[in-house]
Amino acid sequence: MSVFTKITITESRLTLRDPLYAFFTLLFPILLVVILGNVPTMQEAPPELGGLRVIDLYAGLALGMAIGIIGLQGLPSVLATYRERGILRRLATTPAAPPTLLAAQLVMNLVTVLVSMVLVYTVAILVFDVPFPQNPALFLLAVLLNCAGAFSIGLLLAAVAPTGKTANAIGTFLFFPLMFFAGLWAPRELMPEALQRIGDFTPFAAGQDLMTDALTGQSPELLSITVLVGYLVICGTAAIKLFRWE
Repeated sequence: MSVFTKITITESRLTLRDPLYAFFTLLFPILLVVILGNVPTMQEAPPELGGLRVIDLYAGLALGMAIGIIGLQGLPSVLATYRERGILRRLATTPAAPPTLLAAQLVMNLVTVLVSMVLVYTVAILVFDVPFPQNPALFLLAVLLNCAGAFSIGLLLAAVAPTGKTANAIGTFLFFPLMFFAGLWAPRELMPEALQRIGDFTPFAAGQDLMTDALTGQSPELLSITVLVGYLVICGTAAIKLFRWE
């Protein structure tokens, strides 16, 4: 077994020992879909949604929320805490170099998102008749790009935050407005035009738009892809330049 595999398994075990992490990334999105799916108004299909019901959109939003929790709160908090406690510095003298740990964290968090995706959409499709994405490949691409954008922001937070608590606080501060523009409190299509245009340039709104395109079989919006790739390139580059191992 390679060093990378061992570290990935160890990081997964450590993370899943935290009941709050497991709850908010794997169980809470399902709970949100179940609760909202039983609200009568969520079964309605406003004209602005192009034939979709509100609950059809909220399955993707529940998954986006899990991505946000992992990318903006979990990932930066763990990495900043490791640096704060000197763990990254000590790893530099072992075969498990800090970049290996970083890669293991990214893989572990991506797998968590994919598991959450399967759980959320299994419940949504079987219990609430949410349609299966007409373009599964685009849907998977949307999830991966959403992760890329969120994780890049998280790595940048981990790079600049002096402590794990600070990284978590900044991530939490960013999480709520970004999820608002993604449509967590009200579908984007029902927002005023100005809020929709602002949301177009936020990562979770762009990811939500791509997932909706995949759900309905429409061609993907070039703007949404550009926005998510932009977050990956800009925040990822900044994180690489600013990240400190000690």
